[in-house]
Amino acid sequence: MLQITNLETRYGEIRALQEISIQVESHEVVAALGANGAGKTTLLNTISGILRPSKGSIKFLGEEITKMPSHKIVQLGIVHIEEGQGIFTRMTVQENLEMGAFLQPTNAKIEQRIDEIYKRFPALKPRSKKPAGTLSGGERQQLAIGRALMASPKLLMMDEPSMGLAPLIVSQIFKIVQELQTQGITVLLVEQNVRKTLQVSDRAYVLRLGKIVHEGTGQSLINDTLLQETYLGGR
Repeated sequence: MLQITNLETRYGEIRALQEISIQVESHEVVAALGANGAGKTTLLNTISGILRPSKGSIKFLGEEITKMPSHKIVQLGIVHIEEGQGIFTRMTVQENLEMGAFLQPTNAKIEQRIDEIYKRFPALKPRSKKPAGTLSGGERQQLAIGRALMASPKLLMMDEPSMGLAPLIVSQIFKIVQELQTQGITVLLVEQNVRKTLQVSDRAYVLRLGKIVHEGTGQSLINDTLLQETYLGGR
């Protein structure tokens, strides 16, 4: 589904990503792991067109998207939930969902998708007319995921979805990731919660200083004590 080859992204003279090659198959959950500053967020921002790479190739479903604008990338089926959720706090929950629906062809289709989101996240429906800023952290993350799903993604990229959430809510977020996979959505996941991430991931790439230093199945990496201590802080 996603093929990245020899990708390099710079901030001025600084190479934030160096010779990154990654592939993501349909219906997989693939994780990008590493310490702060490893290049994980830069990777997602480059795929979604927020940043432009200095060299390399990104192909999605066989189509070159390396220099494609972000809105065209979304139209192809890649949706990016940025770190910090990015919800519009002064808008209502319903309005936030509607903002994710610009690809839906009719009002009837938008209403259908919103009903589906409320069924998936029942806590959001009674708050539909309330400002999103009044939601709890867990509810905000549900809203961010729900808004992304309004665009009917083929590949959903999630950047630190468990950040700042209580342990019980964190477990719910990872359960949602598994449910999305069973429903045919491919997930590229950036996370600091290494153990839970590897438990739900088919495969993972470990980044360090902008380079891939290790890759493997989620199960093989979760049992690699040296790798976790060296690159992932033993978490």
